[in-house]
Amino acid sequence: MANIRTLGEFIVEKQHDFPHASGELSSLLGSIKLAAKIVNREINKAGLVDITGAAGDQNIQGEDQQKLDVYANEKFKAALEARDQVCGIASEEEDNAVGFNKPLNLNAKYVVLMDPLDGSSNIDVNVSVGTIFSIYRRISPVGSPPTEEDFLQPGSQQVAAGYVIYGSSTMLVYTTGNGVHGFTYDPSLGSFCLSHENMTIPQDGVIYSINEGNYIRFPMGVKKYIKFCQEAVPEEKRPYTSRYIGSLVADFHRNLLKGGIYLYPSTASYPNGKLRLLYECNPMAFLIEQAGGKATDGFQRILDISPTELHQRVPFFVGSTNMVEKVEGFLREYPDE
Repeated sequence: MANIRTLGEFIVEKQHDFPHASGELSSLLGSIKLAAKIVNREINKAGLVDITGAAGDQNIQGEDQQKLDVYANEKFKAALEARDQVCGIASEEEDNAVGFNKPLNLNAKYVVLMDPLDGSSNIDVNVSVGTIFSIYRRISPVGSPPTEEDFLQPGSQQVAAGYVIYGSSTMLVYTTGNGVHGFTYDPSLGSFCLSHENMTIPQDGVIYSINEGNYIRFPMGVKKYIKFCQEAVPEEKRPYTSRYIGSLVADFHRNLLKGGIYLYPSTASYPNGKLRLLYECNPMAFLIEQAGGKATDGFQRILDISPTELHQRVPFFVGSTNMVEKVEGFLREYPDE
């Protein structure tokens, strides 16, 4: 095949966008690529080995950890520690941030936050799952252990973010603040190859993604928006199509390519929302803005939120700009009493 550009080659080509990184960011993304290939291998044989189902423990959010959650967390953590560009990680599967104490790691400039396996409960039924990652420059002194403040930075300070989707094909999608690029894994080559350069999301879409089973618990503004989506207005291409997979990465990826909106509002059970700001919302918000879309908590830009805790939750509305602004309008018009 002519003109194949692998992820490694593409990153090297784009290094001029980050002269201060001296190749370190490229090596860090290489670590993520390696761990993704290992996790992809296990996911593809999940039905053949004893790696599906619950691990028997709960994470700090009180959610049952799946065996693949634990496996993916350990593989990404080990890959990131091995390359010496990362001084520590924070993960949805870890109670606290984890510092890497080898001398070379203490001198590293970056921290990584991640959801190692988003949607892992879908593994048993062969539905797409993913990995989400977010990269920041540390703010603590180089040479010392990382501090919690390194991880509690607003999303606007991200230097890179992305996700891996393990589906009918495996793709890695990332941004370093200069557009969004997607790479499809070719198992015959063992490489991620450029397949989607400069990905952009349409300003409008006809897909809305939300768990409508929680409808009765939604804020009034969200209920009004859902009814708006369901109204028959042919000249506006309504009613819209409802598509909800239940894996954030899968829903986000489809809407990025086709145009649409993903909604996870506050509910009675989760008054602050359910999705994690640091591991899910910030990286997806960075990606969507780089693709020409929008991400808010319904009232403010996600990337402007100053985190106060590692596992902080927020409501999340992300996707095509006009659709996100429409739901924001309904939330302003119908504030809950």
